[in-house]
Amino acid sequence: MKKIDYSRTWKVLDSEYLIKRPWLTARRDHLLLPDGREIPDYYVLEYPDWVNVIAITKDGHFVMERQYRHALGCTCYELPCGVMEEGETPLEAAQRELEEETGYGGGEWKKLMELSANPSTMTNLTHSFLATGVEKISEQHLDSTEELEVHLLTREEVCHLLRNNEMMQSLMVASLLKYLSLELI
Repeated sequence: MKKIDYSRTWKVLDSEYLIKRPWLTARRDHLLLPDGREIPDYYVLEYPDWVNVIAITKDGHFVMERQYRHALGCTCYELPCGVMEEGETPLEAAQRELEEETGYGGGEWKKLMELSANPSTMTNLTHSFLATGVEKISEQHLDSTEELEVHLLTREEVCHLLRNNEMMQSLMVASLLKYLSLELI
């Protein structure tokens, strides 16, 4: 299997920001392709990197969240997740987000994978971690706009969510499917 190839990059002839806000930055690039063709209007969304955590307690329960997601207008099950803050490593951000959102922490941590929501038009990565043996160490410390419930689910309940399309965030679903597939190997 080939590794990711960065040798055929496109040359940026011009770049213009269309909007620059904390949660939405969009730019239009004028590009030159390696074969000489040009793309005058290529749109790119810039986001900071994200993290998500598959957190499993000492007794084998998955630490999950349910929260309202306005863009889809639904309340969904999700993994603990969030945006990396400036200066944080992916692991530090994942540990911070898990404790802030759920009050859980500790345990053994390892990087599970890195994903891009859309490498065609988005600049960020999602760093996914597996934390096993976590336990309740504090209360939640939610941001002013966060309103979420913490749920401890069995492996069977998580598989039920996945089989019945009850999780909507694709990067979280991919992380869970990878973890569950590795358990079978």
